[in-house]
Amino acid sequence: MGAVQTLVSQDDLYLFNTGRLFRAYRTFGAHPLVHEGAEGVRFVVWAPHAAGVSVAGDWNGWTGGRDRLERCGSTGVWAGFVPGIGPGARYKYEVVGADGAPRLKADPFGFRSELRPNTASIVCRLDGY
Repeated sequence: MGAVQTLVSQDDLYLFNTGRLFRAYRTFGAHPLVHEGAEGVRFVVWAPHAAGVSVAGDWNGWTGGRDRLERCGSTGVWAGFVPGIGPGARYKYEVVGADGAPRLKADPFGFRSELRPNTASIVCRLDGY
């Protein structure tokens, strides 16, 4: 599991897969933080049947495949860290299905999103909530 181990704890993965991660919003979604000395955003999403997951956003020209997430064992959870971005960044997950087709998806744990007709999720801090 490599670097993903430092992003998502084994306890959180176990509790999520047993239906007992009662504060899942603390783990899943986009969370600004400092990781290995770099400021950026940790992304965590559940996509159990995906062949691959990456983050596309305004910082990378909405190009999927550049900022890839890693699979966390066989849990269906994908996680990754993107340095150099923070609150206000717009993003979607690019989920590659079993059929090989990439699809842009809003974050199901997104804490903020664009107004219609736009559909991107927006990185924000949960401080004060």
